[in-house]
Amino acid sequence: MHAYRSPEMKSRSPLILVAVASALLSACASQPRPLQGEYLPISPQDAVAGDRTGALVRWGGRIVQVDPRTNSTCFEMLSARLDLYGHPHYWSGDDTGGRFIACRAGFYDPALFERNREVTFTGRIDGYENRQIGGYDYRLPRIAADVVYLWPKYDRINVVTRPSPWPWWGYW
Repeated sequence: MHAYRSPEMKSRSPLILVAVASALLSACASQPRPLQGEYLPISPQDAVAGDRTGALVRWGGRIVQVDPRTNSTCFEMLSARLDLYGHPHYWSGDDTGGRFIACRAGFYDPALFERNREVTFTGRIDGYENRQIGGYDYRLPRIAADVVYLWPKYDRINVVTRPSPWPWWGYW
């Protein structure tokens, strides 16, 4: 027996398939759940230029220094732009958005949160700190972090491609 499909049903089938496929793909291409949300699109440099205390931000970058305190841990960070997934992305070696400090209640082990590890934070700007870096005075925005998202380490792999087959290599 063959089931009857109306012309309307036949025209809807590809649309349903496209909708399901796009929903699945968008689910794969999203930020980690803790980093999702609406945040002000400002950089730490923008925050220093004008007082942005209270602004909800999502910032990330590389760890410069970790400072465990009595009830909290503070991270001094070298900022980077975030990609679509909320991961710090360095477009060129010196493309940074300045430095910032992120503090969160609890102990975060400096052995795990080591120098140059990539971290993304979400939270509110709760003030500014003045620090000396190499003899220069810097004013750094400080955020009270709600989320501390440590990105896994990735080993860089250089892929070398060669035209194939070269006459002296033979065929595989």
